[in-house]
Amino acid sequence: MKQLNIQLLMTGDELMTGDIVDSNSSMIAQYLKDLGLEVSRKVTVPDDLSMLSEEIKSLASQTDILIINGGLGPTVDDLTAQALALATDKMLEQHQDALSHLKKWCIKRDTALNKPNLKQTMLPEGCDIIANEKGSAVGFQVNFKNCTIYCTPGVPHELKTMMCQEILPQIAQRVPEGVSLNITRLQIFGIGESSIQKLIDDQLPDWPKEVELGFRAGLPLLEVKLTTKTAKALELKHKYLPRLYNLLGDHVLGTVDKRPKSLAEYVVEILTRNNQKITLAESCTGGMIASLLTQISGASNVFEAGFVTYSNNIKTQVLNVDEKTLIQHGAVSEQTVLAMAQGALAKTSADFVIAVSGIAGPEGGTQEKPVGSVWIAWGSKADIQRQYLIIPTPRVYFQNYVAAIGLDLIRRQLIQSTEVPNYIIERAMK
Repeated sequence: MKQLNIQLLMTGDELMTGDIVDSNSSMIAQYLKDLGLEVSRKVTVPDDLSMLSEEIKSLASQTDILIINGGLGPTVDDLTAQALALATDKMLEQHQDALSHLKKWCIKRDTALNKPNLKQTMLPEGCDIIANEKGSAVGFQVNFKNCTIYCTPGVPHELKTMMCQEILPQIAQRVPEGVSLNITRLQIFGIGESSIQKLIDDQLPDWPKEVELGFRAGLPLLEVKLTTKTAKALELKHKYLPRLYNLLGDHVLGTVDKRPKSLAEYVVEILTRNNQKITLAESCTGGMIASLLTQISGASNVFEAGFVTYSNNIKTQVLNVDEKTLIQHGAVSEQTVLAMAQGALAKTSADFVIAVSGIAGPEGGTQEKPVGSVWIAWGSKADIQRQYLIIPTPRVYFQNYVAAIGLDLIRRQLIQSTEVPNYIIERAMK
């Protein structure tokens, strides 16, 4: 079956100089991939009218769909409309729908309609408007040389809305018959993509090629995507998905529905279901775990207080960590982190606790306790567990990763997991 040929034309001097990283093409490609489609070519050009026009003519002659990104604004370097008119041998004219949109946009923001803004209403004659819910400049589309050309804004959140609400539904109608796209996304924490691939290669060597595997790395979560395009492939996915769950175990947080969740969100949901509360005693993370929890709506039902006890003096004053413990064992020790956890539980009505104390660096390490050392304690009054890890990474990454590990360890205890997570196997003190 013939696949749609889709190409991208990204515009802007700032893309050529590296002043702006081109994340828009990645966004577009990902959305298209969710439809079972791929970008066959991407071209980036500066704000040059002649070059833009020539590229439009060239690309349109060899593709089914051309998505042009950028150059719709009010300034002299926004040249997309003019370049498209030149390439298609059309006149620029004021589009009444674009003018109406711009007037409403100005009224809503109590902004005067000026001459530079009116430039955004001058579009190639005969073009169709693409609504822009977020910005002042509408998108527009034309058919040229049997190619559908979509012109889209460079502002990422405007592009995202326009792609999802306007352009993707149109493109979806052109997906070839016989393609029955189905995508399952798994959220993973604590095991890397190379380790997952090796597990699949070693333990599921008969993985069907019809079930396409994809990986999207992120901090702190990883996404594993399973894509099928036919009914037969979907049957195979239903067969192999339980095997993959079994292989990855409790590293799988869940599946992505409408949007990805955070580790904190999973923890808040479980605590809410169980009518339980959590408290925190943070040192090296500086309150980051508390911040992650309180970003979640409903966190007040499960979280009363956390303690950022950065200095030894405050660990003693606030959490009742014995001075002798700190002198004998140090702030980054099993004994101290256990005392921090017990102190936080004693100060609140919480059922569970996470406590962390570590050396974020780049200074402060010793031969016995190098930079990246961290002790984590988690659990309930009846069962507080402790673990020492070495995470020799830059300071901010260390803090983010420690916060994520703390949340994951309490999540595992809440679901009564007995597995040893991969990050403990890899990073525990030998």
